Amino acid sequence: MLISLVGLLCFGAASLAFPAEQLSRRANSTPPTSTPPAGTLSDCLGKKNVPIRLTSSSDFAALAKPYNLRLPYTPAVIVLPTTTQHVSDAVVCAGQNNVKVQARSGGHSYASFGLGGQSGSMVIDLENFQTISLDANKVATVGGGVRLGNLANGIYNQAQRALPHGTCPGVGVGGHATHGGFGLSSRAWGLTLDTIVGLDVVLANGSFIHATSSAYPDIYYALRGAADSFGIVTAFYLQTQPAPSSVVQWGYSIPNMFKSASQSATYFSHIQSFAQNASVVDRNLGIGIYMDGSGFSISGTYFGPLATFNSKIAPELLRTLPTPTKSSAQSMTWIQSLTALANGQPLQQPTTGYDLHDDFFAKSLVVPTSQPFTQATLTSYFDYIIKNGVNAANPWYSIINLYGGPDSQINNKPASFSSAYSDRTALWVLQHYGYTGNTGVPFPQGIVPFVEGLSNSITKAQPGTVFPGYANYVDPSLSAEEAHKAYFDEATYGRLVAIKGKVDPGKVFWNPQAVGT
Repeated sequence: MLISLVGLLCFGAASLAFPAEQLSRRANSTPPTSTPPAGTLSDCLGKKNVPIRLTSSSDFAALAKPYNLRLPYTPAVIVLPTTTQHVSDAVVCAGQNNVKVQARSGGHSYASFGLGGQSGSMVIDLENFQTISLDANKVATVGGGVRLGNLANGIYNQAQRALPHGTCPGVGVGGHATHGGFGLSSRAWGLTLDTIVGLDVVLANGSFIHATSSAYPDIYYALRGAADSFGIVTAFYLQTQPAPSSVVQWGYSIPNMFKSASQSATYFSHIQSFAQNASVVDRNLGIGIYMDGSGFSISGTYFGPLATFNSKIAPELLRTLPTPTKSSAQSMTWIQSLTALANGQPLQQPTTGYDLHDDFFAKSLVVPTSQPFTQATLTSYFDYIIKNGVNAANPWYSIINLYGGPDSQINNKPASFSSAYSDRTALWVLQHYGYTGNTGVPFPQGIVPFVEGLSNSITKAQPGTVFPGYANYVDPSLSAEEAHKAYFDEATYGRLVAIKGKVDPGKVFWNPQAVGT
């Protein structure tokens, strides 16, 4: 079967009156330990009539079940607000009781940060915030609990509009949009984050604001890249695109990629050269590579005529590669394309009772355009896979997406564009993912070192290159300091720390890798 790789990813005019307290830059990477008796917090919430679930509630276990079953945590309370006032009251109660807070949109955090990344946090579950509407300017108002498939269906059915976003329909818009939001259309349209023109957000002091580039610009900046550290976004305002009338969906299965490391490195070097060839590649081509030790496929989408893809793009891509064992290129509608990329999941997802889970460990690497893969690095990578991944004890895969290349609208931003998302010079973004294949068994000890070995086979072979990470593939094995360096450049993180000190000096919004931790 020809694998659709991306389907496997379930991948400021007013100014704010800031407190005058001086920000402390002292690192504190250990979780807070002063959690008050549950009654104190629940009493506060009860007096304000905030809908909650406690550990004694019959549906608490289902609501607290993590997407990544490897990382279960028990929240002190799960808040199920139906209004922004509920969110505001809950945040105030948490602050008064020294309880840390995290939002949960779709719940797909690889590190279970939607559950706080520790036991004892307050989870604000936004499943009741399901608005999807379009205004006269085709800006979509999207509730903080909307899942991507429902978003895609909603804006298309209302006005044949589209957005760049990931392929897993069950992923929530909250974390996805505020930490990047890559999809195969992103080289043409940018990231989901890039479409944000406004956000409704509750801050640590309980205030509710609408942040834009001109109203509360520092908060607008911080929310687009690091929202988990700054507030609860109850609604997004996203500038949509006209949905394309047709999309070319294409893919090729390439044989013999795990026989000779040096030969496979040469094949991949050709793919890398192709991806940077402006005479063939433009913003309309989306590319992803999938491998798992037994299969290797390259696939994607193209916003253009099928005849152009077949006569110009495909021949240059396949030149010098082994003859594909399976191939496909067909034109389809936008919704058909999204459905094909969803890997068997329906676009329309339940708004309550979502119950898709996995048991895994993942790491990411960002390969800069200025220092792409060398032949030696690729040889090291395939050598590791041939020796350790072809007959691995547990299932795994690597996904390599093209972010850069000619005229990429992820990287091609005007000087005036500013956000806390730092990966604007990426060529490739890699995800290395090891999983059990059976969520009913204990997590095998060998998965973590194997996945780390995949990443190390690249970084150690190219020691002069700095390989950042991608925050939507958050890696819980990183310390707070390591995570900050992986997900933000130095200037961005410094600005975020300063904003955090002004709007959340008590670090109400916290997870183990939060800004200022």
